[in-house]
Amino acid sequence: MSAREDTADYRSLFLNNTPLIDVRAPVEFAKGAFPNSVNVPLLDDLQREAVGTRYNEQGQDSAIELGWELITPDVQAQRISDWQTQTNANPEGYLYCFRGGLRSRLSQQLLKEQGTDYPFIEGGYKAMRRFLIDEIEASAASTPYLCIGGRTCSGKTIAIHQLQTAVDLEGLANHRGSSFGRQLEGQPTQINFENRLAVALIKLKADNAKIIYAEDESKNIGSLSIPPVFLEHLRESPMAIIEMPLEQRVDLAIEEYIVKAFTAHQQFYGEENPKQLLEDGFLASLDRIKKRLGGERHKTIRTGFEAAFKDYANSGELSGFAPGMSALLTDYYDPMYDYQLEKRNPNICFTGSIDDFISWTEHATDTI
Repeated sequence: MSAREDTADYRSLFLNNTPLIDVRAPVEFAKGAFPNSVNVPLLDDLQREAVGTRYNEQGQDSAIELGWELITPDVQAQRISDWQTQTNANPEGYLYCFRGGLRSRLSQQLLKEQGTDYPFIEGGYKAMRRFLIDEIEASAASTPYLCIGGRTCSGKTIAIHQLQTAVDLEGLANHRGSSFGRQLEGQPTQINFENRLAVALIKLKADNAKIIYAEDESKNIGSLSIPPVFLEHLRESPMAIIEMPLEQRVDLAIEEYIVKAFTAHQQFYGEENPKQLLEDGFLASLDRIKKRLGGERHKTIRTGFEAAFKDYANSGELSGFAPGMSALLTDYYDPMYDYQLEKRNPNICFTGSIDDFISWTEHATDTI
């Protein structure tokens, strides 16, 4: 079998979820990488820093010489072993460094000397990153978007998950988008969030999506910023508003922020008293919005939740959460959402339930 060629077909790499070996230093990988990539570095962080300093002070030849000095026979053997573990598991993959230059070629050379031909990505991380940024802009310029709005816990995410051409921004950001939306695993880096979004848009384009649906969001989801060109296009697009009766919204809030959150705490913490940890985290989030709630209202709501968590811990009873959830929705989230919606004055093309909205989308291209 002949060796596979190096590639600059970035689109195919992302569409096919191609396994990637990132040979950059760990510090570079931690700042930003790509889906389906694993970090098996040629140089560790200190070695990379030393080679970079030598390059700046004495030029490329001297930097290469230092690199070979640092990559001793023992280090080479370990690197090659680690790479071969990945190449054997992913024979269809590619490797890359920052610019598709020296580190890619050295890694490729070391593998080839051991009988493994493995291609690299021309242009490396820098070129692929530029490609993904451009794809976000291209999507905004070429594809109609539809913004899904609605009050907190009205089922917008439920609707998103029922649509084949939707982008789940909160899922990509690993955050529910509200003051209580933090996830235990934490959020990706800003770069990785943007990369995830771009790959999602590339796949929708490949599927010939006629409309891209996305939830109405503020400019930030947790600590992450939505790319401005994407957010601007979304906010200029028509909006569909999902409506749900308050009682159902309260039930949904309890399901999301208590029941599902408890399961997540069990999986994350194991036997380490997950209900107490859930309560501590929830009340800490409530305390962060104390100023906006006002002191007395915050105190009343907090006391109610403390009692509800006690009942939940003792008997699994959930009904005690309803008054507090209702107060948060009607006294905190709804007025804020209504104000923002009025301020934006969007072009609303649909208002109704989730089921009616899903039915409406079957002919949405006729009205947008």
